[in-house]
Amino acid sequence: MTSTPTTLTYTLEEVLERFEQRVDRQFTEMNQKVDQKFAEVSQKMDKQFAEMDQKLERFEQKVDRQFTEMDQKLERFEQKVDRQFTEVNSRVDKVESSIHELSNDVKAVGSDVRTLDQKVSGIDKRLDNQEFINRSLFVAIVAAFLGGTAKLFGWLPKT
Repeated sequence: MTSTPTTLTYTLEEVLERFEQRVDRQFTEMNQKVDQKFAEVSQKMDKQFAEMDQKLERFEQKVDRQFTEMDQKLERFEQKVDRQFTEVNSRVDKVESSIHELSNDVKAVGSDVRTLDQKVSGIDKRLDNQEFINRSLFVAIVAAFLGGTAKLFGWLPKT
């Protein structure tokens, strides 16, 4: 049982050519798979970017809405503060005018007090004169009464 050796009649060129074809085929398959995976990843990324864009758009709308609300609230607050400042300013103006009026009244009262003081001083002098006259009259009446009484009862000599 001897076997006859098999001879290979391949040339190196044929082997390398088949090897090259096999490698080319595998590279082609690998490129197709890579392209397919790249397309899948690209689609997934596009989908995720689209979702992120939608979420970002909703977030921006929400933030814009909140900023608008805050602007409105701030505007209302500013209006309220302006109204209150106007009210306070009007009250301060009224107080200032009242103070000015009181100041004028105080000046008028001061001049009236000076006038009254002068009048009281004049009246005081007249009263002093009147008191002197009244005392003098009283003394004269008492003296006349005493003199009349004394003459009536005969205490005084007849002349």
